[in-house]
Amino acid sequence: MLLGDTCTRGCRFCSIKTSSKPPPPDINEPFNTAKAICEWDINYVVLTSVDRDDLPDGGANHFAKTVELIKFSRPDILIECLVSDFQGSVDSVRRLALSGLEVYAHNIETVKRLQKYVRDKRANYEQSLFVLKKAKEINPNLLTKTSVMLGLGETKEEVIEAMQDARNNNVDVITFGQYLRPTKNHLSVVEYISPEVFNNYKEIGLKMGFRYIASGPLVRSSYKAGEYYMENLINEKKVKSGLT
Repeated sequence: MLLGDTCTRGCRFCSIKTSSKPPPPDINEPFNTAKAICEWDINYVVLTSVDRDDLPDGGANHFAKTVELIKFSRPDILIECLVSDFQGSVDSVRRLALSGLEVYAHNIETVKRLQKYVRDKRANYEQSLFVLKKAKEINPNLLTKTSVMLGLGETKEEVIEAMQDARNNNVDVITFGQYLRPTKNHLSVVEYISPEVFNNYKEIGLKMGFRYIASGPLVRSSYKAGEYYMENLINEKKVKSGLT
């Protein structure tokens, strides 16, 4: 997790601490993070962060430097970045999309109707889909990924609509997990979704053309990052693009 432990947004499902003026980023973090990761015996890593609306680029350059440093020493490590919407900044999206990562992830979090109820007011459905679409346009070799929490009061029709909207914006991978209330001060769980319903959404999504779907009560946006299957997808794209 990059860019500190304090978020500039206050989504109603998240218990991370918030502030309009969090401490400045550690300028040595990209180097130190890359150094540590390159020493680990891993072949897939997920980099994520809090939202940093206080930074001019939302932290995109910080992410990109980390990716570039990892790739410099260990080009074999596959990198997924789960990032904010960068307030819709195309320049920020471009900086990260061209940094060498394989998977560009950004979560829409919930269905369209519940966005204002669930997410911080600075986040919105259209902006999230926009940055995912732009990342793919800027770098067609990327896999793009998003995630949706279930159990917040959404309907089946709304979930299917969210899946279709994601596909219409060329999102390759989607995950579904059960929302769990972190504290009594956060949104209540409206419904506990059955494994059968999760499986049904997976079947529907695969028919829509998603390359990979992780769907289940305990699935989270970086759930195993779909490592094994995602690695195959990434390597397949590299072969088709002549990058291997």
